[in-house]
Amino acid sequence: MTASASSVPARAIVDHIAAFGADMKAWRHDIHRHPELAYQEHRTASKVAELLRSFGVDEVIEGVGRTGVVGIIRTGEGPSIGLRADMDALPIHELADREYRSQHEGKMHACGHDGHTTMLLGAARYLAETRAFKGTVVLIFQPAEEGQAGARTMIEDGLFTRFPVDAIYGVHNIPGIPAGTIAVSAGPVMAAADRFRITITGQGGHAAAPHLCRDPLLAGAAVVTAAQSLVARNCPPSETLVLSITEFHGGHAFNVIPDSVQLAGTVRYFRPDIGELAKQRLPQLIEGICAAHGVRAEFTYLPGYPPTINWEEPAAFARKAAEAVFGADCVQTQQPLMFAEDFSFYLLEKPGCYGFIGNGESGALGCTGLHNPHYDFNDGILVHGASFFARMAEDALNG
Repeated sequence: MTASASSVPARAIVDHIAAFGADMKAWRHDIHRHPELAYQEHRTASKVAELLRSFGVDEVIEGVGRTGVVGIIRTGEGPSIGLRADMDALPIHELADREYRSQHEGKMHACGHDGHTTMLLGAARYLAETRAFKGTVVLIFQPAEEGQAGARTMIEDGLFTRFPVDAIYGVHNIPGIPAGTIAVSAGPVMAAADRFRITITGQGGHAAAPHLCRDPLLAGAAVVTAAQSLVARNCPPSETLVLSITEFHGGHAFNVIPDSVQLAGTVRYFRPDIGELAKQRLPQLIEGICAAHGVRAEFTYLPGYPPTINWEEPAAFARKAAEAVFGADCVQTQQPLMFAEDFSFYLLEKPGCYGFIGNGESGALGCTGLHNPHYDFNDGILVHGASFFARMAEDALNG
């Protein structure tokens, strides 16, 4: 017989998971030592699958979305819930000197996906052991979050048709928020992130005779400066638009004006119409500037991740579960971030919510910013993160 939700207090969940907290720490350190980039997570996926089977998870399916893993825990007929963690690392050389530092040169878990995977593994072990629910838990270990849209790949591989869920939930660590706290909110929580590339071609020549050239560098510099007018003079002050030109390549000698330069950057927003505004106005602006400089431009716009917008009822549900695990005073409201997350693709398909668990305040262990070569996931939050996943599963599947 399955237990009711009221018979499993949050403290009991935390205590149960804390009993194997040392195991979770060891899993996390092992994954951290062996980081793998997008769609290369073969060792990580194999380890996840092996652990899920050792926990007694009912079904373990590998190769979903190329290198993703799905685990199924089923206890009777009832609703279903999806819980997601990401597995991939970043192409960053780890600089911190720690015993479990990366063993793969130029690759590092600099965003905490090793911790996210471990938290979901901890929840999986608890749920497989206790089975205090009636329904189905779908454990989603996703590849390629870092810019390669692993969520979309899993969906295209039939994730929700093969493994139906009524709602889906995920969580990301955030440095700067105290450990032991969590932020859960409805509505927009992360931005869309599109990319663009610009090639400006002129006529190169001797730097001593610029009047005989058509200088693409000068035109490119004008584009960099003028692009901010899209934000300042096109976007309503009440809305959010961030346009950043992050690459500018051109030239190879101090006395040569090059024939061409290349620029690239990102456009970030919450409302699709604001994104469409930037998509339309940016090439118009570039064309006008280049015409004035006597050069020509090629513009490529690459749509990226959509905005991450939490559904209202799932957010309220997740917040209630968070209050049970962390305490009401430790549950915050998340202000929208300009980062992007491919969890957004799930939320276009299913109701759900994405939360943010504190990784530590400034100066504390693991609080160095994300995508930083000194970053580390805070092992002290593993138990609470796993308990949050487990609590949501029990509450959702016990009505």
